[in-house]
Amino acid sequence: MTAPPPDDCLARNDWICGDYLSTRRQILLDAVVQHLQLTVISVALGLVIAVPLALLARRRRWTVGPVLGITTVLYTIPSLAMFSLLLPVYGLSATLVVVGLALYSLTLLVRNLLAGLDGVPAEAKEAARGMGYGPTRQLLAIELPLAVPAAMAGLRIATVSAVALTTVGAIVGYGGLGNLIYAGMNSFFKAQVLTASVLCVIIAIVFDLLLLGAERLLTPWRRAGPRARRRTRAGEGVKRLVTAGGRRT
Repeated sequence: MTAPPPDDCLARNDWICGDYLSTRRQILLDAVVQHLQLTVISVALGLVIAVPLALLARRRRWTVGPVLGITTVLYTIPSLAMFSLLLPVYGLSATLVVVGLALYSLTLLVRNLLAGLDGVPAEAKEAARGMGYGPTRQLLAIELPLAVPAAMAGLRIATVSAVALTTVGAIVGYGGLGNLIYAGMNSFFKAQVLTASVLCVIIAIVFDLLLLGAERLLTPWRRAGPRARRRTRAGEGVKRLVTAGGRRT
């Protein structure tokens, strides 16, 4: 006779196991916190680099090709090769993972921010200049707000990609949930692999929803209905006429 299966799902090595969640709660929490930190810091660093690059390319059009070309080449480097190239500089550290992920985010952030700035209607720029806006004020008050939808689309993709690529940091010991995934795969610990993978997916979805909500808050005019948008455009037209009339008098 064969022995009956053990009652413990950990002993049976089930894919879904509540005992794993209860006994490894702190381990999972630490992995989630590290995953969040690596993702947020790397994307923030990518933004700090991408915004000046996009503004430079917008101001000096001859730099568009080199900027997009370099960032695209960086994006095509396999993650293992990228970490290997950065290893002599940063060693086996969390900084290595953060810098690598930030470099990967550049092409998405720069390209979408440039697309958003290039998509600002010419009449909006003319209206701003007509109302006395200088280049800096026009950029901050008119062009960047109108570029938010395209820029946020790039930011959402870059963030979700960073959540996924953070797991590769497990090769240097800083992969957040990736550490648990790789350790579970090596020992064929089913519950650990599945739980950590599901948590990665949840984190990606939560980040995407948060950024989508932020985009809606930053672009209230996109939530208006057709009539409201027509009234807004009409109001802007009247405002331009009044301004022009004031200048003539």
